[in-house]
Amino acid sequence: MPVKESKIKAVEELKDKFSRSKAVILTDYRGLNVAAITELRRKLREQGIEYKVAKNTLMHIALEDFDYSLDDFLEGPTAVAFSYEDPVAPAKLLTEFAKTHKELEIKAGVVEGKVASREMIDELAKLPPKEQLLANAVGAIQSPLYGIVGVLQGTLRNLVYTLQAIEEKKAS
Repeated sequence: MPVKESKIKAVEELKDKFSRSKAVILTDYRGLNVAAITELRRKLREQGIEYKVAKNTLMHIALEDFDYSLDDFLEGPTAVAFSYEDPVAPAKLLTEFAKTHKELEIKAGVVEGKVASREMIDELAKLPPKEQLLANAVGAIQSPLYGIVGVLQGTLRNLVYTLQAIEEKKAS
């Protein structure tokens, strides 16, 4: 395959990945050894996240059709984490990995179509897991309902006690 064709194919592949992703995080992997990169890729793959080294010029071309720009972050070696399901998972995993591997630098990212700085990605990584957020939301919705049920049960219980007291009073 001629060089130009392979670059066109790579750009199209990147466009597809960017368009399907809920979250994209750019990293500088300079200084990581092969074992560390392999470990990182394995951890990301377990979460359904794709980690790909890409040329900055090809990413710049691939991103021309999108409403955001990452040009300021496309310097030096760049690897990209693409998450197609959970927008928080790559932020958590990469931030955690960077704590033990200082060489890994998170440059920036795109979450749900919005450019996110490194600081925003760090904040995103601090969010509780999706399941816990859903459980909190369900709990917040259920809590007032349980309160209403309790009030209604209390009122009915008082009515029953009052009727029993009247019945006992009439019986004696």
